[in-house]
Amino acid sequence: MSSPSILGGTSLFTGFTKLCKGLAVVLVAGHIIVQILPPAVNYLALIPARTIPFVWNLITAGYIEQSIYGVVASTLCLLIMGKLLEQVWGPKEFLKFIFIANFLISVCVFITAISLYYITRRENYLYMPISGFQGILAGFLVGIKQIIPDQELSLLRIKAKWFSSLMLLIAIAISFFTSESATYLPTLIFGTYMSWIYLRYFQRKPETKLRGDPSDEFAFSSFFPEFLRPIIDPIASIFHRMLCGRFETSTEDHGDTLGGAPLPGSDPIEATRRRERGARALEERLATAPSAEELKKDAAENV
Repeated sequence: MSSPSILGGTSLFTGFTKLCKGLAVVLVAGHIIVQILPPAVNYLALIPARTIPFVWNLITAGYIEQSIYGVVASTLCLLIMGKLLEQVWGPKEFLKFIFIANFLISVCVFITAISLYYITRRENYLYMPISGFQGILAGFLVGIKQIIPDQELSLLRIKAKWFSSLMLLIAIAISFFTSESATYLPTLIFGTYMSWIYLRYFQRKPETKLRGDPSDEFAFSSFFPEFLRPIIDPIASIFHRMLCGRFETSTEDHGDTLGGAPLPGSDPIEATRRRERGARALEERLATAPSAEELKKDAAENV
């Protein structure tokens, strides 16, 4: 029996969680506020020249959509992708991911804008209002890549593991034809990269009390085509040692090995198995949702 299409089935627009609905209300409310009170953008959006002393915009900027198209797209993507990730991670970890990723994205965008100003001496990098949920949505795509990498979008027949890469490729291509790329491109790039770092090295696994996902299928080079991976892997290994070398040493010191062998869940093979079990469990839960054909059949029988 084939598993249902998680990303293209009849349950795509149903079953939204309370947490996702609440976050959607926050996005809509933020948009309404800046429409009714336009000066609020100066305090809620990320404006690098004003971040000090208005440091709270490092947090609020991610939840402020300035355009109607942005709030509609962000709300729909939040509801659809959020319910999938929340089922696997749990509400607490899902909310934690959003908060941490949002803050790290804002910090990186702030540093980038300041750096670009000192390099180019163009003041627009200091005063452009940067806001929107797109960085978190980019992180959601990384999460989907992690939990269901081989699931296909039934409409386009594209595997989930390529969603992040395609999104960035399209965004970079569009940036060559628009003068406003600085307001969204760094957010998307850092949203992808910061989310991957968190999921790769720091996300806690309650079932094993370990952190991260060391599997080869979630390596940094997995975002690139196969022929580029021999080039990407040596470069990525340098950053790998910088980011988690100390953590790996700490893990060994605390006895996460037994007789020289890693404990269950502490090696890449076990991490891959955990992800596969999670994906299968998710598919089984979603398989209980009635399909369109079943609904039609039931309706016909009732008539």
